[in-house]
Amino acid sequence: MRKGTRTRGLYAAALATLAVVLVGGTCQKQEVIPGYTATQYPIVLSHGLFGFDSILGVLDYWFQVETALAAEGAEVFVTQVPPINASGERGAELLAQVEEIIAITGADKVNLVGHSQGGQDVRFVAAARPDLVASVTAVGGVHFGAPMADLLADGPLPPVLDALLGPVLESVFELLTGEANPADLEAAIESLTTEGSAAFNAVAPAGLPAVECGEGPAVEIIDGHPVRFYSWGGTAVATNFADIIDPILVLTALAADDDNDGLVERCSTHLGEVIRDDYGLNHLDLVNQVLGLVPGDEVDPISILRAHANRLVNDGL
Repeated sequence: MRKGTRTRGLYAAALATLAVVLVGGTCQKQEVIPGYTATQYPIVLSHGLFGFDSILGVLDYWFQVETALAAEGAEVFVTQVPPINASGERGAELLAQVEEIIAITGADKVNLVGHSQGGQDVRFVAAARPDLVASVTAVGGVHFGAPMADLLADGPLPPVLDALLGPVLESVFELLTGEANPADLEAAIESLTTEGSAAFNAVAPAGLPAVECGEGPAVEIIDGHPVRFYSWGGTAVATNFADIIDPILVLTALAADDDNDGLVERCSTHLGEVIRDDYGLNHLDLVNQVLGLVPGDEVDPISILRAHANRLVNDGL
């Protein structure tokens, strides 16, 4: 877990500029509006599968996001949970970090924002300690399963990959992030299947839609504590020719039957108040990756997250 700094912001800006120069990407610049993102409670950013807070202390998962939010008044913390594990394991670690953030800041609660599998992680925290959570926001969240996870889980691949790659992945992520975490690829994939998501939903049902592809309750009372729920997602796949991840998402999108962001179908992202489920962004664009190489003709992810922080401000959170 870490809190953003100006120095990190300068590194991120340098990386973004390098990407623009080398591959012709886009580089978004927003006017800084003092107080625009000054939420009542700290914002806590939680990564998805294979995620991290930063690589080698330079490349952030939420690329340029924490700097942009902090520049306009938000108190932002970026968490690091086991990159490859079941949502319950990851959620328990996230809860420990939330408790630490509460102790550090003296805040009563936090605003949780989770991307991809992180959407399940933040819901775990809200279910376990709703007294510490003002709001839960899922960005490209996997609430009803991901087609690629179903495809992988139906075959013999997860146990084989887990046995062969588990130790390697643990070592790689420890080298890149400086943190040692056990890797359980089979459990991670199972958490993101339709069946695994349904099992998770039985434990943490707050915010889920009552009807397929509908909106969930905007506010849920969990053990006497009100928690606000929001979500959004994308339905684009190949969005920037220079992004090395886009070709992979083109392939993984083939597993889906509905509109999707390369990994998660549109309706699976729904939780609480659905801000929008069809942004022209793919799964990694949603967190401004890779290196801010996102479509230039679509609302950029940093603006979306800034606007959401302002929404939290206006909602008294």
